[in-house]
Amino acid sequence: MRALIAGAGRLGAQIAQVLAAAHNDVTLMDIDPDRIAALSGSIPVPMRVGDACAPDFLEAAGLRGADLIIAVTGRDDDNLVISLLAKRQFAVPRVAARINDGENAWMFTSHWGVDIAVPAATPLISLIQEATGATDTVALLRLSKAGVEVMETVITSRSRTAGAALSDIGLPNGTVIATVVRNGQPTAPAPEMRLCPGDEVLLVSHHATERDVQSAFQ
Repeated sequence: MRALIAGAGRLGAQIAQVLAAAHNDVTLMDIDPDRIAALSGSIPVPMRVGDACAPDFLEAAGLRGADLIIAVTGRDDDNLVISLLAKRQFAVPRVAARINDGENAWMFTSHWGVDIAVPAATPLISLIQEATGATDTVALLRLSKAGVEVMETVITSRSRTAGAALSDIGLPNGTVIATVVRNGQPTAPAPEMRLCPGDEVLLVSHHATERDVQSAFQ
């Protein structure tokens, strides 16, 4: 998948990490050269300095032919302009835009080219799954200095661990369950807790791969 991310703040940088870890073709953009410079070398994606509200810049950044753009700048008006340009001028199939101020949520519709409106409080992993249609288990964040990876798997009605107690699940070596997100709320992972379809399980591991986690839960 070819994706562009407008806005290299904390959220944009994390999204870029996740998509790059899943072997997608990702470009991260921001109007602030200092912000891009600070991220240089820490995220393995091309980065561009420029105004994503300008069609010429979007063209040069490679938006034409992209599968997805995620507008996560700190300004709602910029996110809407980026979305409208992406949809109307560049015919991008999927456009996700962050809503910084809840009072502006009514504008984040298809009229402005927005396919996926993302409230500021939306968990990162939920945003990425909705925007990309990612697989059940995705690399969320790689903490290379600590040798730790945070991953998530989503329980569905087809998952063999649906209805199972956490204590009965054979986790890969060096892996622990950090939290279970249920109905949008993180829940302490007590051993007797039983998983339900829709649960999002976040795990921390030193050794496991995405395939290992997939095998344990799905």
